[in-house]
Amino acid sequence: MLILAIIVLGLFAGWVAQLILGRRQIDWTLALVAGLLGSLIGGMLFSVLFGDGLDLTISGPIGSIIGAIIVIAVVSWVQGTRHRSRA
Repeated sequence: MLILAIIVLGLFAGWVAQLILGRRQIDWTLALVAGLLGSLIGGMLFSVLFGDGLDLTISGPIGSIIGAIIVIAVVSWVQGTRHRSRA
């Protein structure tokens, strides 16, 4: 059950991150990967910085969304540079 909750929260964080970045079409695979990586990086970092430890508090989901935004921005930047170098 915990794994399912992690996947759902990762999808949610990735979906919100794509909406914040203004993506019109949602790439659910990217949402899942970005959400999970963002949760790992941002969620844990924010939880530790705010002294929450690994408890589930508001800093965890906010950090997850911010981490997902960073992951999606990096992926978009890499895809953009790859397309420009081919042209």
